[in-house]
Amino acid sequence: MLLGQLSERVGSSIPFACQDWASTKAAYRFLSNKRVSEEKILAGHFTCTRERFKATSDTTVLVLHDTTEFIYRREESAAIGIVSKLPTRYGSRPRYHTTCGVLMHSSLVVTEHGLPLGLTAIKFWTRDKFHGANALKRRINPTRVPIEQKESYRWLENLRQSTALLQHPERIVHIGDRESDIYELFCIAQEMGTRFLLRTCVDRLAGEGGQTVSDAMEAAPIKGLHRIKVRNRKGETSEAVLELRYRRIRLHPPIGKRKLYPDLDVTVLHATESHPPKDRDRIDWKLITNLPVHSRKDAVEKLRWYAMRWKIETFHKILKSGFKAEEVRLRAAERLVNLIAILCILSWRIFWMTMMNRTTTTAQPDTVFTTTELYLLDQLVRDKPGKSPSESTLTLYMTKLAQLGGYLARAKDPPPGNTVIWRGLSRLTDIQLGFLLRTQLVGN
Repeated sequence: MLLGQLSERVGSSIPFACQDWASTKAAYRFLSNKRVSEEKILAGHFTCTRERFKATSDTTVLVLHDTTEFIYRREESAAIGIVSKLPTRYGSRPRYHTTCGVLMHSSLVVTEHGLPLGLTAIKFWTRDKFHGANALKRRINPTRVPIEQKESYRWLENLRQSTALLQHPERIVHIGDRESDIYELFCIAQEMGTRFLLRTCVDRLAGEGGQTVSDAMEAAPIKGLHRIKVRNRKGETSEAVLELRYRRIRLHPPIGKRKLYPDLDVTVLHATESHPPKDRDRIDWKLITNLPVHSRKDAVEKLRWYAMRWKIETFHKILKSGFKAEEVRLRAAERLVNLIAILCILSWRIFWMTMMNRTTTTAQPDTVFTTTELYLLDQLVRDKPGKSPSESTLTLYMTKLAQLGGYLARAKDPPPGNTVIWRGLSRLTDIQLGFLLRTQLVGN
């Protein structure tokens, strides 16, 4: 019931979504119930994700991993936890502002075409005490700390959970940014028989141990060029020419962990611009993978897969901007986590609807909409004269829904995005409520 109430009023507060005190109180009791947890809330969604994955037959899927923060303004941070301490200047002496909130590490499955199939793992946590990475390095070498005692252990947990849930490790490619450059993660992926494609930030020992990865890649020849379209901060589009280098390299574990982990054979792929552009940052992608790369075509495919990582950023944007997860007034971390877990399901649905419109041309409208919703969309947004019944596709009705949210549907406009979809869905819900009330009062 709570899921339905929040989905009908995207971005609304709990009292506005529930509409009356009894339903609002029931929602608060549900979120604060000790028998309720994010694992139980998301268990059904995870199962459905596995079924959607099985329906994709034998194609490769990408599991995108990333961490995001939910920041809340509270006078007391004890009930929620600490995210960071930011330095602020007060006169001549620096002071530190404590930011409270919740951190979330999520894993999202998408197809090679970008269609999100669902979430496979989510980890929430807060910090009772915050220790900056630089302060930690002054006291102890971070590479000597067991991975189980670090926050980065969540990367390993999500990889294990995602791979076990989907049950076909050979079809999975795990994608992560620089934060995922963890040697233990490479080893676990190798043990589970799954694959990874990650961006590196550590210059590890390679070869016979007398050189690093960067030394080995400097000697690697350019294997090809790849042209892409990029935008600068002003939104202007230009062409970038990337030089592709790739090489199979034997990787060594950190010195303090050589007795615990074996050497690994991996492929290192570098895609860089030879000349820095004037109006934007230089593209410099340094990727590591256990996938084979034998040609320029293979290298371009891996770059395209890594570019899909931005999809999880879009998912987080829907969660924060669409459903306004950071504007919730709940006071305890446990309640916030339960609510965010519910909003994750709704955010995925909005994202799935948007990408269904972009990735498939054969889906029927009833895949997404009910019969009543289809009827209302036909009444609210009229078809062009002469339209045949065969043209009643999902794309047509998604465009009508987006028009309710402010989409202009001009000839050269790109497909509707998430923002107009969630606006249109919220408006359609209100219209449907009025239509049903009118039917009950007046009759068909």
